[in-house]
Amino acid sequence: MGLIAYIKSLFILQLLAGFVFVVSGLIINFIQLCTCVLWPLNRQLYRKINTRLSYSLWSQLVMLLEWWSGTECTLYTEQATVDKFGKEHAIIILNHNYEIDFLCGWTMCERYGVLGASKVLAKYDLLKVPLIGWTWYFLEIVFCKRKWEEDRDTVFKGLNQLRDYPEFMWFLLYCEGTRFTPKKHKISMEVAESKGLPKLKYHLLPRTKGFTTTLSCLKGTVSAVYDVTLNFRDKQVPTLLGIVNGKKYMADMNIKRYSVEEIPDDEKECATWLHQLYQRKDELQEQYEKEGCFHGPTIKPPRRLWTLLNFLFWATLLLTPLLNFACGVVVSGSPLLIVGFLIFCFIASIAVRRLISVSEVNKTGSTYGNLEGKKEN
Repeated sequence: MGLIAYIKSLFILQLLAGFVFVVSGLIINFIQLCTCVLWPLNRQLYRKINTRLSYSLWSQLVMLLEWWSGTECTLYTEQATVDKFGKEHAIIILNHNYEIDFLCGWTMCERYGVLGASKVLAKYDLLKVPLIGWTWYFLEIVFCKRKWEEDRDTVFKGLNQLRDYPEFMWFLLYCEGTRFTPKKHKISMEVAESKGLPKLKYHLLPRTKGFTTTLSCLKGTVSAVYDVTLNFRDKQVPTLLGIVNGKKYMADMNIKRYSVEEIPDDEKECATWLHQLYQRKDELQEQYEKEGCFHGPTIKPPRRLWTLLNFLFWATLLLTPLLNFACGVVVSGSPLLIVGFLIFCFIASIAVRRLISVSEVNKTGSTYGNLEGKKEN
């Protein structure tokens, strides 16, 4: 292990970075709460402010990927497609196989200027997650319980509300509904067989309702759908904990742009189009599994300094008083103060670990595997 790799693996540095993220997130959430007074007065100003506030939080995670771990992302797509990035509203369809797939999506959002305005159709349970769920709430993220009878009104209202969003946004959809695991895949393919749908080898059966509803509600606002298939070289299995430890990964993203005019308006035909799209994604995964790469032209968009500068700003603002306080505690020699500070550090480490666990594959909740989950697919 080299010196730099050893330094990155030090728990104290990871704890300090976690402290910066958590405390800055709470400050940002408080400011977002204060901006709520603007909503009835000037909704677009509220949105522009919250877009930039959320960028200040999410870019800290992107900084970990780009600058701390040094993970590289290579795009396999046409230059004509890249030229439209950040210049149009778009729906992103991404395979859901890895703990950090969302982070790879965010790094592309950051490099093309849409990170703060990125959207997602999120599980309702995430609304309760501190920082992440709270920030999403102020960003007008649409939360759903995956029960259409309960979600219908909420989803339609939330999506229609985004039609006049003032910033270019990328709306991320995990059409599979949950992260891929062998157990979920087995159950999903049983559902596919019972419905006479084509089986997939590397994906779960896509849930079409979320896609068809999102496209229908945002048609006229969204001008394209980007099909993104993500893989990692050398069969790497990346984790968020690996990123925190400074491990470098090599990500490849195959991107194909579809104009919304190419996609059928009819709900059933649109659902069929999505199933066909996932057959193509499966073929791409099969190719990558055999050859270790995608085909076509490659583009490596450069990382930007903004994520690093943003983190350094928060680190300077928050760590300076913390370190001064820690030095004061040690110099004081007071057992009570020292024990209290150690307890604070212990609680902080647990909080950071809990946030990381939200993304872990073996801890993600799913309706797959029970009767209700089968019915909803």
